[in-house]
Amino acid sequence: MAPNKKVSSNPLKILVAPNAFKESLSAMEAAEVITEGILKVMPGAQITKIPIADGGDGTLEAVVAGTRGKIYKARVLNPLGKRITAEYGITGDGTTAIIEMSRASGLALVPPAKRNPMITTSYGTGELIGTALDRGVKSIILGIGGSATVDGGIGALQALGIQFLGKDRNPVGPGGAGLQALRSIDWSGLDLRLRRTRLLVACDVDNPLVGRNGSAAVFGPQKGATPAMVTELDKALRKLAKLIQQITGKEISKLPGTGAAGGIAGSFKGLLDAQLRPGSDLVFDLLSVKKIVPQMDLIITGEGKIDFQTPFGKGPGMLARLSQRYKVPVIGIAGSIGEDVKSLFDRGFVAIFSIVNRPMELEFALHNAASLTRSTAEQIARLLRLKMSGTRK
Repeated sequence: MAPNKKVSSNPLKILVAPNAFKESLSAMEAAEVITEGILKVMPGAQITKIPIADGGDGTLEAVVAGTRGKIYKARVLNPLGKRITAEYGITGDGTTAIIEMSRASGLALVPPAKRNPMITTSYGTGELIGTALDRGVKSIILGIGGSATVDGGIGALQALGIQFLGKDRNPVGPGGAGLQALRSIDWSGLDLRLRRTRLLVACDVDNPLVGRNGSAAVFGPQKGATPAMVTELDKALRKLAKLIQQITGKEISKLPGTGAAGGIAGSFKGLLDAQLRPGSDLVFDLLSVKKIVPQMDLIITGEGKIDFQTPFGKGPGMLARLSQRYKVPVIGIAGSIGEDVKSLFDRGFVAIFSIVNRPMELEFALHNAASLTRSTAEQIARLLRLKMSGTRK
């Protein structure tokens, strides 16, 4: 149903491709209820459901659902060094692992009073990667949002066989303190399977590893770093970058994106030759979104909140940008609509609807998100039916 396109008698082709609605609906659950609302009014509509994600929370479930894959569990260390059970996924064809750093090394796993990047480690993320390698995957997509660490990724790399050594060539400890003590790197013990595995890091920020806009300065405080810690961590990350350059010839300290997730993006790029790519691009490639969009008449997407930040790396915004190339209109459904959404109407969206249809408490909206989203989709379908019928009532 592109603008100025004559409506035919063929069924309307609709792509239903929402992100997760945070704290209420997974991307697949959102896709299901939106589809139910549309089909209640337009039973003849031809609907394709693809839950999407942008590399952050919900990426695991969205990709596993979209590829008919499977979720597995592994025992790994959390950021404080305690054993927990964490999930990771394998795509339906068995070739690609989906790992969210937050499952093993996430900030949500650390009580606020214990958040301290001088001690929190990314070791568990490396353990998840190793477990995925045991299943014979050829590619690994690592979503790095929500991390609790500023250890430059050395914890994860220790779990994968690289030794980070301090004075007297003894292994350094965990976290930023271990990074401070670093004097040399021995990567002779690196898991050789990584040389044969394509490693893709879902990275949606442009921050360099060090400096005023670097990992420690920008992301350290939200992980518990004091101003003094930020200074020390930045120095330690500079040292890490120099050591990586000495053994690989790669200068990573100023590269865009290398400061993401406490610097793990930088060390993975420098030592493992990982590719840093926008999360939505990685997910869209896996789910064949780029091939499906041109075939559609309309796209309905959504997430918990749609606002001026949506076009910048978030799944619905990236989907709208892609759809704009093919003149396929996009309708957004949101738990809430934020500020300055007018700009979105120049970026592929033709309309945005909130599921909050009357004054209500946030807790009520979260608890009833499924029925509210279904009802909103139904109202959208009624407008579509009216438009297609060419009648006025």
